[in-house]
Amino acid sequence: MSESVYEYFKSLVNGFILPATVFLVKRDEHGSVNEIRFFVANEVFKKSYLSTFKGGFDESSFDSDAVAKMIEGTTYDEHMPKDPKFESIINEAAFEGKHVHTYVDTTKIYGYWTEDILFPVRPLNDENIGPDTSFCLFMYTLNKDMDAGKYSSVSPDISSFVIKACLELRNEQDFLVSMNTVIDDIRQYTGAKRAAVLTYVREDRNYKIIAESALPELRTARDTFSRIPFEIVESWENLLRDTNSIIIQSEADMELYSKKAPDWVNTLKENGVESLCLVPFIHQGAIIGYLYIRDFDVNESIRIKETVELVSFFLTSEVANHLFLERLEYLSNVDMLTGVFNRNCMNVNVDELALKLEIEPRPFNVAFCDLNGLKSINDNGGHDQGDKLLVYAADVLRDVFYDDKIYRAGGDEFTVISFSSEKVFEEKIEKLREKASDPDWLYFAIGYFHDEDSGRLRLAMRYADERMYLDKDKFYEMYPDKRR
Repeated sequence: MSESVYEYFKSLVNGFILPATVFLVKRDEHGSVNEIRFFVANEVFKKSYLSTFKGGFDESSFDSDAVAKMIEGTTYDEHMPKDPKFESIINEAAFEGKHVHTYVDTTKIYGYWTEDILFPVRPLNDENIGPDTSFCLFMYTLNKDMDAGKYSSVSPDISSFVIKACLELRNEQDFLVSMNTVIDDIRQYTGAKRAAVLTYVREDRNYKIIAESALPELRTARDTFSRIPFEIVESWENLLRDTNSIIIQSEADMELYSKKAPDWVNTLKENGVESLCLVPFIHQGAIIGYLYIRDFDVNESIRIKETVELVSFFLTSEVANHLFLERLEYLSNVDMLTGVFNRNCMNVNVDELALKLEIEPRPFNVAFCDLNGLKSINDNGGHDQGDKLLVYAADVLRDVFYDDKIYRAGGDEFTVISFSSEKVFEEKIEKLREKASDPDWLYFAIGYFHDEDSGRLRLAMRYADERMYLDKDKFYEMYPDKRR
């Protein structure tokens, strides 16, 4: 490249008060970018580079030429994470003559929100520049916090879509209804075949789809993800360590991620995914969920990336609040030792169910299961051993009454309410007796009652309780040494 081209662009970038650089961009015979190099940078860019990537600098000892040698002529990915989408934007500016203006959350990478501005530029003339080499001007500003005023510089269709989504999320409708409305709007806006919102709780090794939208011919996201193990979703965290989102829009992108997460990419191929946008919801430094969009309009990838990252910023707060309320509900309804429903939840459910059964009776079953010999276990092995027995007892009950409501009604007493048929419920009772008949460990005193059509839940519970005590008396007659 001639010296005159360098001097021309140097004069150009030095005329800007924002950090500015000109990238030299080359592409291969297929039209894909294969090289992006810093060609020339202004003084502001050099100082910003030292502050952002090198931990700062001393103004009095700043050496512009030394910094130029560090930057100019090097590829961009020697200084920042390689990003296929950034390369796509560079390609559009350098070779397609597009002006690109984006405002994105890059706090995870740099600690700042970034406003990027890219312009196509050409030297006045240089006979040595071939058709597969071009240039683009890149400028940016950094903000520690999200600046709402920057939205005024976002394109009207993006800003109006983001505002519409925010209004929908803040209306008086049920959270899940609003979320499904927003996700349907996102799917249509991106031209995607499917879009979904997933919550993600790493500590519980659990993820859940809470909203989705798909074309009618596709099976639901819940159905698709029911076949995908937690480890696959967990692998996304590593892929997102150095980027704010994952966007796959070509076979080359697919192969890039195949090297990093082959098991995940295999599931994409098995499910016929051709393009994908995955944006994390990050709350207090942890990923709490994802916006998942598949088979979107790849011709609008830049607009889509900018839009979904902005929308995700607001979705994150809504999902965080939802998970917080869900956790509170869990804590108020679940026994923390055994994981089954607690006494408070049982009282509320019994009140509601008793009223419903009085109005519209239907067959139901009730069982009281009380641990025999828990006091003996506590006395001989300590309360830790007694707690282990309670946890094991709850696991056995969940295994037997897998589709019924199980409550820890008291210290060593569990209650089961079931709508199984009388025959099926009796089979479950027999299975429980087989599993819980060890007098030195797990042995339940069991009382149960089937109500065919009276709808009197509390009376059924009283009958089951009475039968449980009769069964308990039989146990202590056989094993008097274990009597409390």
